[in-house]
Amino acid sequence: MRAELPHIAADILMCLRARAPRVHCITNAVAQHFTANTLLAAGAVPSMTLSPDEIGAFVARADALLVNLGTFDAERRAAAAAALEVAAERRIPWVLDPVFIDRSAARADYARSLVAQNPDAVRLNGAEFTALSGDEPEDAALARTARETRAVMALTGTVDRISNGTQQTRIENGHPLMARVTAMGCAASALTAAFLAVESDAFKAVASALLCFGVAGGIAGERASGPGSFPAALLDALYALDKHTLEEKARVT
Repeated sequence: MRAELPHIAADILMCLRARAPRVHCITNAVAQHFTANTLLAAGAVPSMTLSPDEIGAFVARADALLVNLGTFDAERRAAAAAALEVAAERRIPWVLDPVFIDRSAARADYARSLVAQNPDAVRLNGAEFTALSGDEPEDAALARTARETRAVMALTGTVDRISNGTQQTRIENGHPLMARVTAMGCAASALTAAFLAVESDAFKAVASALLCFGVAGGIAGERASGPGSFPAALLDALYALDKHTLEEKARVT
């Protein structure tokens, strides 16, 4: 699939733009604005209510769900419980983003309880992976954790590594400025949920989403003058992303 991934990603991105799936995001306060704009730039539709009176109805009509632990408060925990109940009933794909679980034992325990509820994908960095699995973020541990959890593991960083336990791919796109702007990883997780909404093969969906985000980040890095202009350049690049650009710039191994 490595050589084919740019073509697969382009096809899924076109499908996403045609269907405009709605992604309900339980995400942290810092990330909400950029996450919403990332989904809109790609062609998806965000919603973000946490209200106990309406979150069930919102999730029931959503095509995918994101649960991000970046703001670990009671309101979001209650919202996640209600949302995951609806997602399980309706088989709505969902992504867990276990932000900063390496900083707090309570947050790590909570993340493990969410993994037991069968997310389709988990997007995280190396420190978060170690806190979640107890292993170093090596390829074998990534594959083993994917098999044990039955979730696609998406470990992002300078090189993104994606595994479903039997297949693994590496994406070397992106730009150093992505680490200098808040909410980049959170937005990548939301985009992953959007791709899962239109592609039933979770490995293809996750790898394609991260390839699109990485290629857009690389283009943005060529155009931006610093961290201030980078987010706008990334949104523009994601909005304009096409098959030719993906094929030309993808660095997949």
